[in-house]
Amino acid sequence: MTLPDVTPEPPGTPAVLRAAQDNLWMHFTRHSSYAGGEVPMIARGEGAYVYDVHGKRYLDGLAGLFVVQVGHGRAELAEAAYKQAQELAFFPLWSYAHPKAAELAHRLAEMTPGDLNRVFFTTGGGEAVESAWKLAKQYFKAVGKPLKTKVISRAIAYHGTPQGALSITGIPALKAVFEPLVPGAIKVPNTNFYRAPEYGHDEEAFGRWAADQVAAAIEMEGPETVAAVFVEPVQNAGGCFPPPPGYFQRLREICDRYDVLLVSDEVICAFGRLGTWFGGQKFDYVPDIITCAKGLTSGYSPIGAMIVHDRLFEPFRSGTEMFAHGYTFGGHPVSAAVALANLDIFEREDLLGHVQRNEPVFRATLERLLDLPIVGDVRGSGYFYGIELVKDKTTKETFDEAESERLLRGFLSKALYDAGLYCRADDRGDPVVQLAPPLICGPKEFDEMESILRAVLTEAANLL
Repeated sequence: MTLPDVTPEPPGTPAVLRAAQDNLWMHFTRHSSYAGGEVPMIARGEGAYVYDVHGKRYLDGLAGLFVVQVGHGRAELAEAAYKQAQELAFFPLWSYAHPKAAELAHRLAEMTPGDLNRVFFTTGGGEAVESAWKLAKQYFKAVGKPLKTKVISRAIAYHGTPQGALSITGIPALKAVFEPLVPGAIKVPNTNFYRAPEYGHDEEAFGRWAADQVAAAIEMEGPETVAAVFVEPVQNAGGCFPPPPGYFQRLREICDRYDVLLVSDEVICAFGRLGTWFGGQKFDYVPDIITCAKGLTSGYSPIGAMIVHDRLFEPFRSGTEMFAHGYTFGGHPVSAAVALANLDIFEREDLLGHVQRNEPVFRATLERLLDLPIVGDVRGSGYFYGIELVKDKTTKETFDEAESERLLRGFLSKALYDAGLYCRADDRGDPVVQLAPPLICGPKEFDEMESILRAVLTEAANLL
């Protein structure tokens, strides 16, 4: 058989750009934004920077999507994928194992806090969250508590797009068009201290109040019906809400009191984003389940995981009980090999220590922007920060829907990108700019971010 002589179009040619317009369906994208224009197209990356098809350079201020921890262009990760694909490109974990999945599971179990030693692999974060809710339901049925099926999560929190994970998500606008969703997902307040003026400067009191709302929700629903509480160590949507002091300790007490599983959704926060392997280590709590993905391979190959406490595996250890759940590509050999090589880079280059040492510098650099009239708050942890934008710094007045549309989509997103900074301008809560650069970044990149943000936010304030 003779194959046709087809030479792939190089990036940036009219044919490739036209294919993006005519054939590609992008995720979470208003395609009307590019009607009659060109779809932005990133062709390559190196270190903390990415380059578009025309050769223009951008500082990757979002690590792709909170993903590329070790930076772009790491040849050894590509080589790990190549070597594994030659040896064993694919085999499922359905009643069989393969060496790289077993090795990665063991390595993750050694890194987790407490007795979270059993690893269930997925291909992404939403699947990991979906898996956790399903496990919580089946576990409680197996131990004789079949009514415990409901879950509690926080307002404005994002937990994924599968039907169950979307139900857990606390952003009404993302859910409306897909309803009816999975029933039994209850919402409680989040930890946005900036929007809790009644507590003054007492973050600890606010944290106790926020945690106690979980207890109140459990009581309202009936403790015999609630299976799990899903929380991120630092909540993403809404603009990086860190936990107040004592919040997670109180939440752990509440979950133990009512026999409810504490699920730490660390799809963003795990693998160095906060300067620790996992968020529980940063904020001193041990969950029953960790969901993770993104930074596990630094995005060089897709993988996710649900990591569970030993006791949750007990019903499945003997007899005929089976967790009837899985994914064809979960724990893919190539992805597992890339993850192991990625973790090697973390350890060899001390990326956790690097983030811990530079976190105060990153925060201080971003806090310089507080002198701008449009910047109300700078908050976050590690290499994960949000900058909340306001109409009035004194009253903390926010923008209405039309103003937010004009500010974020009409100006900021494109202006920041045009100025050479890729980041996120988001209004799933109040308007924010989010920054989560690759973990290899340092003061030089922080200063570049601040400089671009200062110029563009100053122009935005003048326009408004």
